[in-house]
Amino acid sequence: MTTTLRPLEPLQQHPDGTRSRRYQVCVNSRPVGAAHLATHPVFGPAVARLLDLRIEEPDRRRGRGTVAALAAEEVARDWGCERIEASVPAGSEAAVRLVTALGYVQRNRGMEKRLGPEAPALPPGTRGRALTDAEYGPWLEEGKAGYAQSWIDRGVPPEQAWAKSEADHARLLPRGLATPGMMLSVLEHEDTPVGTLWLSVADDKAFVYDVEADARFRGRGHGRSLMLLAERQALAAGRQVIGLNVFAGNTPAERLYASLGYEPVVYAMYKVLL
Repeated sequence: MTTTLRPLEPLQQHPDGTRSRRYQVCVNSRPVGAAHLATHPVFGPAVARLLDLRIEEPDRRRGRGTVAALAAEEVARDWGCERIEASVPAGSEAAVRLVTALGYVQRNRGMEKRLGPEAPALPPGTRGRALTDAEYGPWLEEGKAGYAQSWIDRGVPPEQAWAKSEADHARLLPRGLATPGMMLSVLEHEDTPVGTLWLSVADDKAFVYDVEADARFRGRGHGRSLMLLAERQALAAGRQVIGLNVFAGNTPAERLYASLGYEPVVYAMYKVLL
């Protein structure tokens, strides 16, 4: 039996410069699933995104998904793409096994935690306060550089990494400190700034965009205190779930989040197209 991708629409050219196309997954011309392929809005036409790949239940566990994914890679190569990315639900063991077997590598993971009814206490002598106007500029520049470097360290070309950093910060903080739903804080211990926190409460779930303990004071538990501050702020804003992203290989952060009860919900995977 032959598994192929059959286009469901003409190639779509979007205003943001991306292209996309939806396909039926067919076995000997019989529809058994669907796929959706696009290029990346920030990384550009050299990076493809496998937005959807589904095989109907009667045809699962027969290798249909593997062949369809490989066919999507061939389409991406024809588009001139050099890399392909996919987001995989952490709860779908079959999907995780599939992309891993195909050579995809985890770049980062999304994690979440359901909060209890009581806000956790901060350690004695520790408090959070709002980031000031004078602190915002240096914080922003340092944050953009660190975020770009995280992508560069994981194989993204520098120009793409910096483009993503600039675009993400501009999108999320269009009004700086006055951006609705964004909370930028400094953690102080005994009146000394020891770290910063960027928390969003703009949606129904809170989200930690950035948490950074000052390098001079690391190893003293301030990273945990920053995360406790995030929980306190989320609960104060009426949010019961808090999420975050952690890059693969950031072992200290992964251990911290796991110890606080965060669990993976999605894996961001990528593969270099040779």
